[in-house]
Amino acid sequence: MPELSPIESEFATTEEAEAYDRWFRAKIEARMKSTDPGMPHDEVMAEIREMLESKRRVATGLGS
Repeated sequence: MPELSPIESEFATTEEAEAYDRWFRAKIEARMKSTDPGMPHDEVMAEIREMLESKRRVATGLGS
């Protein structure tokens, strides 16, 4: 397999890139077929805000 440039790809070889692409497409297809309601947008955003605030406190030395 040819090597890929780190400027153009996060993968070292086309084989790695193709394997990731297969995995990613399978995950998307499975989610699209799922009947699980998933997580509401507001809940996702609240978790992300909480995580970012926690990281900000640690980075500024204010604790966690």
